[in-house]
Amino acid sequence: MARISRKDLYDAERAHSQARTAAKNSEKEKIKNKKPKKQNRFLKNLRSFIIFSIACTLAAVAAFELYLSSLQPIKNLEGFKPNIVTQFYSHDGEIIKTFTAYTSKKLEIDEVPEHFKQALIATEDKNFYSHHGYDLTGLVRSTIQNVLAGHVVQGASTITQQLARILFLSNEKTFDRKIKEIIIAARIEKSIPKDKILEMYLNNVYLGSGAYGAEGAAQTYFNKKLSKCNLPELALIAGLPQAPSVYSPFNNMDLAIKRRNQVLLRMYKMKYISKEEYEKAKAAKVKLTDVPRFYTTNKAPYFTDYVMKELESMGFDETDISQGGYKIITTLDYKTQEKLNEVILKNMKAYGLTRKNQQAAVFSFSPIDGRIIAYAGGKNYTESQYDRVQAIRPAGSAFKPFVYATALEKGMTPNDLIEDRPITIGDWSPKNYGSNYRGKIPLYSALTISSNVCAVRLIKEVGIRAVIQTARTLGITTPLEYDYTIALGSNGSKLFELTRAYGAFANGGYVVQPFAVERIETSRGKVVYRAPKAKASRQLSLKTAAEMTAILKTVVEKGTGRGANIGVPCAGKTGTTDNYKDASFVGYTPTVVTGVWVGNDDNTTTHSVQGGSVPARIWHDVMLTAIEQFGKSDFNYPEIELKPTWALNQEAKETNNNETSSAESNETYTVSDQPATEKTTTTKEHVTVPVAVPKHSSPTPAPLPSPAPIPMAVPESVR
Repeated sequence: MARISRKDLYDAERAHSQARTAAKNSEKEKIKNKKPKKQNRFLKNLRSFIIFSIACTLAAVAAFELYLSSLQPIKNLEGFKPNIVTQFYSHDGEIIKTFTAYTSKKLEIDEVPEHFKQALIATEDKNFYSHHGYDLTGLVRSTIQNVLAGHVVQGASTITQQLARILFLSNEKTFDRKIKEIIIAARIEKSIPKDKILEMYLNNVYLGSGAYGAEGAAQTYFNKKLSKCNLPELALIAGLPQAPSVYSPFNNMDLAIKRRNQVLLRMYKMKYISKEEYEKAKAAKVKLTDVPRFYTTNKAPYFTDYVMKELESMGFDETDISQGGYKIITTLDYKTQEKLNEVILKNMKAYGLTRKNQQAAVFSFSPIDGRIIAYAGGKNYTESQYDRVQAIRPAGSAFKPFVYATALEKGMTPNDLIEDRPITIGDWSPKNYGSNYRGKIPLYSALTISSNVCAVRLIKEVGIRAVIQTARTLGITTPLEYDYTIALGSNGSKLFELTRAYGAFANGGYVVQPFAVERIETSRGKVVYRAPKAKASRQLSLKTAAEMTAILKTVVEKGTGRGANIGVPCAGKTGTTDNYKDASFVGYTPTVVTGVWVGNDDNTTTHSVQGGSVPARIWHDVMLTAIEQFGKSDFNYPEIELKPTWALNQEAKETNNNETSSAESNETYTVSDQPATEKTTTTKEHVTVPVAVPKHSSPTPAPLPSPAPIPMAVPESVR
């Protein structure tokens, strides 16, 4: 065995020591090179902030709870009666609608069906009998859900809070109001028992269509007492408080049924009803009363419905309006509205139009500032709440002025001659009433007598697209077919839009947007809304507006609209559709534009009603009252000379000796606004009108009197 020297041992130990040192250095190097994880300071700070916020919130909630527990009861709460909450006023100071909180018999809690109480609790406040008037946990939960959704998806008001709002507060959506609501709710809970709170709530809550309280709603929707309503009817009423206008079955039956079924589902989940009861009630059909009972004062019901829609477009909901304690001043002229309600019934009755489906609609506004003066969507609101001012029905010959206005905008004149002779386009051959044709006549005469073939020739000349563009710029939004038949008013339009469009003929070519709300005041007199200046846009030249007015004056003076002549400067046009299904008259003075429609709701024939009969008479009677506040001023337009037919034909003959005149010096012809169809029946409405002056008369027409200046939406520079 070899002997290991001391030197070898020394070298071995040295090598081992070096290796160990190297290993240690290597470990140190690794540790040195390894980068430590950086703590995310933002997350750490956020976590600390959240913890701190939660602690502060819990402390605030605890302090608020302690404060609420120290509140005093409200004295004499059971005998409290809320004041009248909101009223609509006409422009001339008449109260036209009143929202009031007591409109039917007050129910005692023992008289209320158990299913209705259960439906209300299941829908509005499932913890009603366990909370102290407020639900802070629910408030936090709904706030988080609303923030995450970006809009309101869940409310958090208990039944007691809703009662506090109804009795003492407005419906403004502010944090301050919510705090007050909780405080008052806590005091209410200390003042009266739970059943009394529920009783006061169901007697005061607004449930749509003018109904306040559960009993009022049962009478309004089903014409029966609440105690006589079945489960699906009770569930429908219980679903209304969240959005009375939206879920009213009068406004939207599909949404009402959907909401009712949601209420039934909640009742089933809370074990108030069995699965069998749930399925049976969900499948039940809604049978509304034929004649709804309205328990609010309402002197202009169709108009106030329109006002409600305008207010909703401003951000108010129906509950805000009905319970907000507002004074709402509208544009309505009550004297005119009162006359309108009277003359519709009088004239409809005079012509034997007394059945429920035989209806009329009238819309009247100022072309100067856009104020709506009178409004009726039907002849009897208690029979039908459907607003026919907004209904889409064919305009008939009342659409023809848009064809003529297009021609005038393109450079034609009222005295240009046009052939009143048969015309065929493709397989379509429009006819004049009685197949009467007059040869060459001026444009103004063609519109005066409402010639169908002339209107078709004119649209063929100027182009369908141009006529559609004119109608669009004047405010007609309903679909218009790219077809020559639109010249005769074959497409549907709204009376509201048709009347608004005629306003441009009255005010120098400006389209003015009608509006209904002038001012809104709180119960303390603070003005929270004031109508801005009416929106107006120039869409026709002053020259075209003046020429159209000159032409449409002749319609009233000696054409199809003679029944509308009120003895002051006015202009207008009649309209009658195929088989006498629709009849209308739209006319204007310098200060008021009014449109009238008469027809059957089921789109059947009226047999004999033309635009120049009932509609013209209604227009005549309404306008006599409407213009009283404005006087008898003439249009502030340059004079437009309308030459007699014989003179124009003589001029044409002198220009071209080979062309023979188609009119005799004493030519007469039948005037009608009848539809262009071979099936048109003969009626009593046709008149014989001279189109030329007598032989002994001077060929030069007497000059018109100088028009009196009137205020109008036309800049001074272009008057």
